[in-house]
Amino acid sequence: MKSLKDKVIIVTGASSGIGEAMARLYAAHGAKVVLCARSEDKLKAIVDEIRAKGGEAVYCVVDVVSESDCKRLVDTTVEKYGGIDVLICNAGLSMRALFDDVDLKVLHRLMDVNFWGTVNCTKFALPYLQASHGSLVGISSVAGLHGLPGRTGYSASKFAMTGFLETVRIENLKKGLHVMVACPGFTASNVRFSALVADGSQQGATPREESKMMTAERVAEIVEKGILKRKRLCLMEIEGRATHFVKKFAPAFLDKMFYLVMSREPDSPLK
Repeated sequence: MKSLKDKVIIVTGASSGIGEAMARLYAAHGAKVVLCARSEDKLKAIVDEIRAKGGEAVYCVVDVVSESDCKRLVDTTVEKYGGIDVLICNAGLSMRALFDDVDLKVLHRLMDVNFWGTVNCTKFALPYLQASHGSLVGISSVAGLHGLPGRTGYSASKFAMTGFLETVRIENLKKGLHVMVACPGFTASNVRFSALVADGSQQGATPREESKMMTAERVAEIVEKGILKRKRLCLMEIEGRATHFVKKFAPAFLDKMFYLVMSREPDSPLK
């Protein structure tokens, strides 16, 4: 794949943050983008803006936890464009609480969205991705490389996503399917505002300084390059690359560093 021009791309979680940035960028580069999320008003506004700039995009209101919604997303895409070249599983939910304190329904919710949402979309899109020798992309996290304290459900769901995608890659070694796990670090998006706390309510405010984080637009650019180069693992900044490297040789040291960094967050749940 030399460019995304005329490629059919599904982006889940496309109503804000990284998903929105990817949809806008890839449409600007000539792709036919199908945006999905739960908020129809936000999706419609983004699609209208993409079309106003000459891009090709449609939207589908989808809750990725629902198998029937995910099937409808794929059916709608194929009916509209005849196939699928790229599926980007980006819909995600975060959390912030110690495992000691968290209600287990929070962990179930994160697994439903982050892991099962990826599984559901992949299940129905896979035959079309195999036919196009396309790309299956999971937007994971540095928290999917090493456990992140205060984020048990988030890390667990991202580890599960990675294991699932790696297995799908191996099963399709002879079918020309490209599978990539993309791991942004802390990114300036709304995912932390909607993060769940111990009782399952939304955090409502970010404990981190957004201005010092990678932008969603930059993440979209890096993911695009990874798709074009058919990378297996897409690490985006020094913290991701360092985590991947140090984990191999000094995992205990990495535990301490993760604890130190996360304990310095304002109102950190770590004591």
